[in-house]
Amino acid sequence: MTDIQLHNTKTRRKEVFAPIDDKNVRMYVCGPTVYDRAHIGNARPVLVFDVLFRLLRHVYGADHVTYVRNFTDVDDKINATALARQQAGAQGSLEDLISERTEETIDWYLKDMGALGALEPTHAPRATGYIAPMVAMIEDLIAKGHAYAKDGHALFRVRSYKEYGKLSGRSVDDMIAGARVEVAPFKEDPMDFVLWKPSTEDQPGWDSPWGRGRPGWHIECSAMAHDLLGEAFDIHGGGNDLMFPHHENEIAQSACAGHGFANVWMHNEMLQVEGKKMSKSLGNFFTVRDLLDDGVPGEVIRFVMLSTHYRKPMDWTEKKRQEAEKTLLSWIRTIDLEGDAVAQAVTGMNPPEVVVAALSNDLNTHLALTEMMQLGKAAKSGFDAKVQLAEAMVFLGFDYTEDWIVPHGSSLDKLLPDGTDLIAYETALKTARAKAMQSKDFAELDAMKNMLIAAGVKVQMSRDTIEIDAGPDFDSSKLDALK
Repeated sequence: MTDIQLHNTKTRRKEVFAPIDDKNVRMYVCGPTVYDRAHIGNARPVLVFDVLFRLLRHVYGADHVTYVRNFTDVDDKINATALARQQAGAQGSLEDLISERTEETIDWYLKDMGALGALEPTHAPRATGYIAPMVAMIEDLIAKGHAYAKDGHALFRVRSYKEYGKLSGRSVDDMIAGARVEVAPFKEDPMDFVLWKPSTEDQPGWDSPWGRGRPGWHIECSAMAHDLLGEAFDIHGGGNDLMFPHHENEIAQSACAGHGFANVWMHNEMLQVEGKKMSKSLGNFFTVRDLLDDGVPGEVIRFVMLSTHYRKPMDWTEKKRQEAEKTLLSWIRTIDLEGDAVAQAVTGMNPPEVVVAALSNDLNTHLALTEMMQLGKAAKSGFDAKVQLAEAMVFLGFDYTEDWIVPHGSSLDKLLPDGTDLIAYETALKTARAKAMQSKDFAELDAMKNMLIAAGVKVQMSRDTIEIDAGPDFDSSKLDALK
């Protein structure tokens, strides 16, 4: 059996993965709070742990892996979104609008992540379906002295858990000094966190020993993981922004409730856009749906995301998008030369060993794609390599057929079957024209245009645009002088 090595945040080292039960491998990943569209950063953990899910299924068998990713469908952000709709004139009670918003957002999320090639998890629990287990866990924590009730709230006593902060590597006192913590009259200690809080009449609420209210965020994941995966399970994942306080709080309340919880903790790094933190104020904030609607295929988004190791910051750039498009289409068109025969040979169950080995080394998707690029070169002249490349694409969640539509005007349209990238020549022609307009010397521009035409390239120039395309007599060898 293939050895998988994973970096464990808890121990701060890479370890050989040893499941509690290799016939029942279990993983929990924190899912979205469903109040709006998933932005591009939200997609990174989905794709990281989708690849891990695929690897675990390959090694241990699809029937022996359980993957849970939750939906947080009770949250103040959801309430605020629904209230804004009501104030804007939407019909229905606040409770109805909250329900409508969560249903709408969950549907968006599943469709958007599906467009990126992500498998749906084994279980996708909603927090509102697990209120009773949450209440029972809070009652148990209070009975054991790890939590207390006051003014309709139930709160966890952070200092009652001596190992609090071990995951993130900070002491409680350091956290108080370096973080903004809520000081409230119902707290014994500023670091204590809410397990249950009261609801007003127009907010979602459930009956509890502490009055009508709703759960805090952290207790949700502990209760759902315990209910679906048992006292202890193998892997807990999420973005590193969740390490503190969410994952620290999950560990504390679960451990104090007597649950073993997760053996391996995995955290992916954050995403940037063109080297900068994504934010609405910088104008570089966009959702997965924005990209899809702008004609970026989900396959391309997935490729860009997986091209960076999950423990390194990932930078979304236009250059990476174009390179991903070029690589994917090159692979697809290489395979398509013998498409029917390849399709008959591909089982979807025999990924190349070099790709499995790369992923087994702490989920090194960057190395896996590098190995696939070597297969792509070999596939230009070998049928077996075409089959291996197609198997690798299936394993990593890519469609090796042309069933995913290339949008009109995408730079994919400028990549020819022989690998020639016409968009590079189009860009060069635009640069030459801009230079000629400044200098009033059009000799270089005319020479470049004539070379392209001689190579069988159709050139269309107007006052504002330049577009080129391959004509029926296109000969890429005649472009060598322009390289």
